Amino acid sequence: MPVITRTVRIGSSHGLHARPAKLFAQAAKDAGIPVTIAKDAGAPVNAASILGVIALGIEQGDYATLSADGDSAEAVLDTLAELLATDHDAEA
Repeated sequence: MPVITRTVRIGSSHGLHARPAKLFAQAAKDAGIPVTIAKDAGAPVNAASILGVIALGIEQGDYATLSADGDSAEAVLDTLAELLATDHDAEA
């Protein structure tokens, strides 16, 4: 099965700091398939690792590329991409 990717623009006004990164990493962990996230053309990290996600230093407006493979990869990436595109800081 081919690896599925999605590139998404980050919506949170403060980027992927603690709260949005935690929401994202938890959703990636719950997905049940391995998912990676990379900033621009950088090296991918495990999307379920909150520390890895925060270490990417992703800011609002940056582009992140998600990758996954498996039977549910399309649905998983759709859900995770929506999380990244949402401004979680507006809800605070």
